[in-house]
Amino acid sequence: MANVKFQTNLMNLQSNMLNFAYMLTNNRDDAYDLLQDTTLKALDNEEKFIEGTNFKGWVFTIMRNIFINNYRRSVRNATVVDTTDNLYLLNLGTSVAESPEDSYSAAEITKAINEFSDEYRVPFSMHIAGYKYNEIAEHIGLPLGTVKSRIFFARKKLQERFASAR
Repeated sequence: MANVKFQTNLMNLQSNMLNFAYMLTNNRDDAYDLLQDTTLKALDNEEKFIEGTNFKGWVFTIMRNIFINNYRRSVRNATVVDTTDNLYLLNLGTSVAESPEDSYSAAEITKAINEFSDEYRVPFSMHIAGYKYNEIAEHIGLPLGTVKSRIFFARKKLQERFASAR
């Protein structure tokens, strides 16, 4: 497609592209950003457009892909990294503490774990230390299902204990 014809077709699609961008983002500013990114990407990749292909479909596919990539990037950046000892928050299965009153020291958590009977404390401590379920089962000499349920119940006991402490 000739350079001028390509640019003209792209400019004629701007209002349709803005509507589609708004439908994807539900935010006017984000829609304008997406429109701009799509326009630039289409212009940069003009030589990849094959004459006879649906131009509107090609441009809208670029926009959709940019939106998906941006969404994935934002989700990846919003991931919480657990830096606590023994990855406690990751293994807890609940949301991250929202205020200082909602957090507990490692000593408090360790004390609570140590109060468990050996049948719960040993597999749970091994799990937190990074052992896999099958390794724990082999070490303790119990069936895999029993190990999993004991770890589950130990985690549940911790959740209940610290939920009632609030």
